[in-house]
Formats: sequence, structure tokens, C-alpha cells
Amino acid sequence: MLRLAIIGTNWITERFVQAAIEVNEFELTAVYSRTEARASEFASPFNAQAQYFTDLQAMAESDVFDAVYIASPNALHYEQSVLMLENGKHVICEKPIASNITQAEHMYQVAEQNGVVLFEAFKTEYLPNFQLINQNLDKLGKLHKVFINYCQYSSRYQRYLDGENPNTFNPAFSNGSIMDIGFYCVSSAVALFGEPETIKASAHLLDSGVDAHGTVILNYKEHDVVISHSKVSDSNIPSEIQGEAGSMIIEHISECDHIVLKLRGEDAVTLTVPQVENTMTYEASIFAEQIKQGKLCEKAKARALGVSRISTEVRKQVGVVFPADK
Repeated sequence: MLRLAIIGTNWITERFVQAAIEVNEFELTAVYSRTEARASEFASPFNAQAQYFTDLQAMAESDVFDAVYIASPNALHYEQSVLMLENGKHVICEKPIASNITQAEHMYQVAEQNGVVLFEAFKTEYLPNFQLINQNLDKLGKLHKVFINYCQYSSRYQRYLDGENPNTFNPAFSNGSIMDIGFYCVSSAVALFGEPETIKASAHLLDSGVDAHGTVILNYKEHDVVISHSKVSDSNIPSEIQGEAGSMIIEHISECDHIVLKLRGEDAVTLTVPQVENTMTYEASIFAEQIKQGKLCEKAKARALGVSRISTEVRKQVGVVFPADK
């Protein structure tokens, strides 16, 4: 059983710990929080005997865990991951893995130098129904147009409008639409098609300096991927992949619970396979497998770096600058 630590005591961390325990690969043995009281409260349902830390250096140097799940604000991913990797800990870091491509590349270098696994927690790629997309792409014939859409009105946007400065819309935390909602779109595109030949991006920036919404066009050899992302509006339009023989419709790209295949001259067919309710279990299993094999997944590394390169270029084109870029 792998001993798991967590950094960040929020709802997504709770979901991951539940998933990690459900796959029977991990036990929670360490929790970092700003206060011991919060760490104790978080650990109680999973393991009341877990060790609590309020100092990251002391945590990294401890021997009470083998792997750590990092779900802190985006701007802290790089520093915290490198600290853990340098101390021989395997790391699964919430998306996006880093604030920019320079940080992401260095993180993987540190992982390899220390013989440990670094894995970006992008669950969508490992969902059984996302695999159906790959398995059925050839039925569409030659691809020409892809539209990937994810627009969701943020629960924190009203706080921003009221004059507050929540993390979600604060460049100091390496946030904004392309680094959050838009990440699912970009990462899905890279998981399916690899890195593009060219990138063109536009966005509407808030006064805080981050993007509220935007559009990205990824150009491949024979098809384009148009990405629509927003944190200030909702959309009910599905994503779609168009080929010469038909199209594939994907609702809710991040969760991907089914796809609809519509071939020319034929009725639409809904394709789906069962998925567990806590969809983070799939990424937890992949992370555990890498640790047991003693090597990180090169495909996952390539995808993570590709997405980081794209998001870094998108921000450069639209003028979103983080402290980490300086």
C-alpha cells in the first residue's frame, strides 16, 4: 500500500483521497494545512492517525509518506512540487502542472534526476468514455474541423464584480480562464491530436489582468481545432469533431460520459461505457501504476508539456502575465 500525503485541504482534495482509497492502492498518512486543526479535521474521515504538518520543508523531509497529491493554488504548484521531488517523493499535481512551460520543463527534469514520478492530474484523458473518442475517430474519415467548448459561469465571479479579488481572477495565483476552464479544452485537444503547428489566440481581459473568456485556434496539418472557453458565461453547446464521413458530438468534454456518432446517411448512435461515480479514480490508478513500475508515463509527460507550451503561448498572445513569468 502506497502512503499518500496531501497538500491543500479543499473539496477536490477530498475527492482525490476518496478515489485513491477506492482503488486500493493508497492510504492517507500525512496532511499539510496552514493549521493543525484544519489538517486534523480533513484527515479524520480517512485516517485519524495521519501525521499533520504546517511546515512544508519538514513535511518534505519526513519519511511518513511515499507520494503526495498537490492541490494548492496554481502559482504554488511549481515550488511545492520541486520541493517534494527533490526529497524523493512521487508527485501528482493538479492541473495545470505549472504557471508556464519553463517551470513545467524544470519540474520534469527534477523528477528524472531524483528517480521519482511526476504526474499531472488531468482526469479526462483516462476516462473510459474519452477512450471511445480515440477508438471511433477513424470512422469519421479525414478530419477537417474540431470545436471544443467549455464555458461555465464562475461561482466567484460575483465576488470579483463586487470589488473583491478572489484567487480565480487574480494573476498572482496564475489563474484565469485558459488556466482553468480552458485547460480542459487545450488538454483534450493535445491528448487527441498532439501539439499543433500554429496557435492563434484572442481573449477578453478583466481589469485584474487575467482572461475572463477567449478563443484559441490550433492549426494541424489538415484540420483546425477551435477552442471556446469562458469563466463568465455558461454554454450548453457540445463539442464536435467533424470528418468527411460524419461527425462526433461530445457533451461536457471534461466529464465525457458519452459520445454521439453521426455518420453521413445513418442515424445518430450514442456510445457509452460504464464509469465509476468518482471519476478521479482513473487518474489515481494510473499514478499508482507509474510508481509501482518505477517510471513516469512518457505519454502523460508529453501531453502535460504540450499543454503548458500552448497555454504559455496563448497568454503571451493575449497579454496575460503572471509573476512567475518575470
